[in-house]
Amino acid sequence: MAPDPRLFAAPGVPSPESHLRLHAAFTIALCIAWVFTGLFPHDPWKPDEAYTFGLVLHILQSGDWVVPVLAGEPFMDKPPVFFLTAAGFAVLFGGLLELHDAARLAAGFYMCVVLTFVALSARELYGREHGWVAPLALIGCVGLLIRAHQMIADTALLAGFAIGLYGLCLSARRPVLAGIALGTGAGLGFMAKGLLAPGLLGLCALLLPLVFSTWRRRGYLPVLLVACVAIAPWVTVWPLALNARSPELFNEWFWVNNFGRFLGLDDLAPESAPGEYFVMLLWYAWPALPLAAWVLWQRGREAFVTPQLQLPMLVFLVAFVTLSVSADARELYAMPMLLPLSLLAAASIDALKRSAANFLDWFGIMTFGLLALVLWTAYVALLTGWPAQVSTRLSELHPGFVPAFDPVVLAVAATATLFWIGLVWRVGRSNRRAIVNWASGLTLFWVLTNLFFLSFIDHGKSYRGMIDEMKPHIPASYGCMASQNLGESQRALLDYFAGVKTRRIERGQAAMAECDLLLWQGWVWDPEPLGEPWVKLWEGARPGERKELYRLYRRAAATAAQAPAAR
Repeated sequence: MAPDPRLFAAPGVPSPESHLRLHAAFTIALCIAWVFTGLFPHDPWKPDEAYTFGLVLHILQSGDWVVPVLAGEPFMDKPPVFFLTAAGFAVLFGGLLELHDAARLAAGFYMCVVLTFVALSARELYGREHGWVAPLALIGCVGLLIRAHQMIADTALLAGFAIGLYGLCLSARRPVLAGIALGTGAGLGFMAKGLLAPGLLGLCALLLPLVFSTWRRRGYLPVLLVACVAIAPWVTVWPLALNARSPELFNEWFWVNNFGRFLGLDDLAPESAPGEYFVMLLWYAWPALPLAAWVLWQRGREAFVTPQLQLPMLVFLVAFVTLSVSADARELYAMPMLLPLSLLAAASIDALKRSAANFLDWFGIMTFGLLALVLWTAYVALLTGWPAQVSTRLSELHPGFVPAFDPVVLAVAATATLFWIGLVWRVGRSNRRAIVNWASGLTLFWVLTNLFFLSFIDHGKSYRGMIDEMKPHIPASYGCMASQNLGESQRALLDYFAGVKTRRIERGQAAMAECDLLLWQGWVWDPEPLGEPWVKLWEGARPGERKELYRLYRRAAATAAQAPAAR
């Protein structure tokens, strides 16, 4: 698909080859810093990381990739491709990093895939000079920052979307390769989170020739046929293996966790509110959303006859409408919508009015400059106790945390800050300056946050300390441990940090009758949940936790039935 020069108000003279290489090198370096900062070192955090690592841990312990198992129970929420990838990284790098940190590298791997294919898509649509703009627009999206660095299957889903979207971009020029990319991307997304990726990508592929005449060409049909062949292994091997192992578990995954969630036939996730994604995208997709809106508004009706705009516009609308009508809603589900918005943002940057570009530029500089100053001030307060008000507030957030001065941290943070100041000072005066400064400013914020406060945040969010505190109170010999109200994340972390698999009372009262230990999760204001014959052995919570409370009980009766050890 040849770039349309009408997309750009002032395309000018193409950049020299040396400038293109410099821009590409800068983009790669910034993306690497953005991707790999914050992946480690920290414990799995609830809710998503903790239960995800529990599924990875089962693969590492058993080698079974067919049935996802969480702390001894089948967990049919998602197919296993991310868990398998994370287990592979844990095996490769578990000797250098803690097991969970090594597994989290899978998120970095998939985000590298995402950024690569977003760059390739922009290059295919708009030309080489725009190939490096789209990744900067994507990493600049505020809503992606946290989720892209978590050990969650949604990063694999996003990678599948990025590959499939590239296949659609490539369809006019190289139909066979386009079909392979489209089918592979849809298949990877399927193995990450089920029917969403093949459904959205397949719907977009079918709607393009139906809605836009420019896509009704003879060479488009081979793209779809090749895609069907490419997706076949992804959508058959694991589902057939699962069905052969357990038709009941297959039905639970296929019907309950795909159609049941979408149609609201279960209560597995929060319900979608009217207009939720519209309001969410106003901050979640900043600044890609206003940039995308600008190019569509500027082009007006011509946007509907420009193939380079038709594709990302349709993909965004299909994803937005589909997610909006779904009964299941979470902010991380909006991640795929950021891909077409980033492509549209790349198309808009040269055509943006200079006043608007300057506003975005100075808004980014002032925002991240102020945030950097706040982070430096808080770091000084954490180490020295001055300013006193800031230090007191930090101590109240996570009591018991003991900061340690690290000259390497200080040197890297100072270097990153000075580099950003130099970049802001020296980058050329053009519309693209705005997206460069925004992406680099957000990256600086992320780097400083992790350098200064990752261990501080981990101290409050990790369950390791609480479980270590509880372990001495667990008898050396017991039959089994039941649990009441214990969340999936806590069950996974109890298995990881203490080697204890609980039997949930919610799955049947037999656990309470047979087990001689019981772990209860509730709120600090709840009354004592158990009386005789149960005796409380321990009570505790995470540092600074004001709501959650955990209590460990042992049955006093000597005649309690003993189940096989579940440790």
